[in-house]
Amino acid sequence: MNTICVFLTVIAMNLAFVTPAAAETFSLERFFTGRSSAEGSFRSITGVKKTFQVQLLGKWDGRTLTLREDFTFDDGARDRKTWRFVKDGPGRYRGTREDVIGETEVRIEDNVARFSYLLFLDPKNRRNKVRFHDTMTLNTDRRVLNTAYVTKFGLPVAWTRVEFRRR
Repeated sequence: MNTICVFLTVIAMNLAFVTPAAAETFSLERFFTGRSSAEGSFRSITGVKKTFQVQLLGKWDGRTLTLREDFTFDDGARDRKTWRFVKDGPGRYRGTREDVIGETEVRIEDNVARFSYLLFLDPKNRRNKVRFHDTMTLNTDRRVLNTAYVTKFGLPVAWTRVEFRRR
């Protein structure tokens, strides 16, 4: 009986690590060229919670993806950010944005993109410098889920979740 319990426990533990079938290989330019939209949320350890909608327009010139993001927040505030991702090779990009300090390196394996970047949450006053650690996953339903944790001095201080869909 103990052997059966151990066997069932081992099977259950292995099933916990099974991931759903991977979608096609993720490509920033394939997903984001044209119009897309997103819904997202941001929450911090200080209690700040925001939800937002994003309208995106991506243009691909054969080497660079220019991705304009128009944000509308739950309090009515609006913002526009523009990413520029230069493709360095298969599954590799360098990205810049007007509020990002320096560049980010994007690495894609199968259906998952990972990148990390520094920015000031208050760019006008150059205060509150944090690092975002993003993971974007292309799901089998052709949506992209972006989850990120935000750190300050290496400690987690906020989390964000954004779900993108093609229009």
